[in-house]
Amino acid sequence: MINIEIKIPLGEKSYPILIEQDKIENLKSKIQSHLRGQKYLVVISQKVDKLYGSILGFDKSEKFVLKDGEQEKNFDNYKKITEGALKMGLTRKDAIIAIGGGVIGDIAGFVASTYMRGIDYIQVPTTLLACVDSSVGGKVAIDTKFGKNLVGSFYQPKAVFINLNFLKTLDDRQYKSGLGEVVKYAFIENSCNAKENLNFTNFLRENTEKVNSRNFQVLEKLIESCIKLKIAVVEQDEKESGLRKILNLGHTYGHAVENLTNYKKYTHGEAVVKGLKFAFELAEKRGLIDRNYKFFANDIIDKFNFKRIPDFPKDKLLAIMKMDKKAEFGKINFILPTDYSTVTEVSLNENEIF
Repeated sequence: MINIEIKIPLGEKSYPILIEQDKIENLKSKIQSHLRGQKYLVVISQKVDKLYGSILGFDKSEKFVLKDGEQEKNFDNYKKITEGALKMGLTRKDAIIAIGGGVIGDIAGFVASTYMRGIDYIQVPTTLLACVDSSVGGKVAIDTKFGKNLVGSFYQPKAVFINLNFLKTLDDRQYKSGLGEVVKYAFIENSCNAKENLNFTNFLRENTEKVNSRNFQVLEKLIESCIKLKIAVVEQDEKESGLRKILNLGHTYGHAVENLTNYKKYTHGEAVVKGLKFAFELAEKRGLIDRNYKFFANDIIDKFNFKRIPDFPKDKLLAIMKMDKKAEFGKINFILPTDYSTVTEVSLNENEIF
């Protein structure tokens, strides 16, 4: 039972995003209907495999179970997954299937993009964060000790299956982590140049309690809206040469927090929320927005009771931000708000940031 189908229009690389509430045991046959070859390797989160492995019905010989956590998105696991695909004898017509959160989608997609110079892959996001952000748009990568997502590529999946039933067992902290990316979309909507006005900021304000209580009807609309905004951006700028950079609101600072704490202390969404608040502070300091809009934005963020993150030493944050892939010519690039739901890229010297 498909509730919503959205097509991401990228010419020959176009693919469907299917949002549904069907039984999870029906998912395997749906995935197989989108495959060209007979063989596939399923890269699945350890937590998801424990909860849903038997229901999904994939054979043990077809699976690579990856431990949970950002630290697992590394060269060693990339090598293990690639060698697993080689041992299975996957050909260019076969596929990689990613079932899990953003870490699974990123590393499995990166394997697919490089294995035999590219084979098909399917995204099955099981976290809110992956549903609204990382599973859509084709960014795939692994982390290094120097920073997050510094080795990667742009590679589009053949299909994305979003089954809301996975969100029933998502723990509260990971659910809130997804809401960190959700709130970001409220502050960039007008810059996305979407074909329809979604009034996403108002939607979040009017449905805060239902979002926090995981009302499925509201969640379905929330995920659909975030995906439509992301598609609008990706359609115009697939490989982040311009407009797509706006999706990084809160991320320059957020990635530095994650790196500084070894990707273990805070979730991605928690770090992004810290980055959002920093972006609004910096934007007011630079005269890009007035205090009223900053207070308005903070009020929306605070409605979702995100985990508080303390401030970190400026010199340590700057050292990491200089290594960010968005840094250029000795300057650090930030996406900053300039008006209601509107942002722009600003390049700053380190003495202009704090």
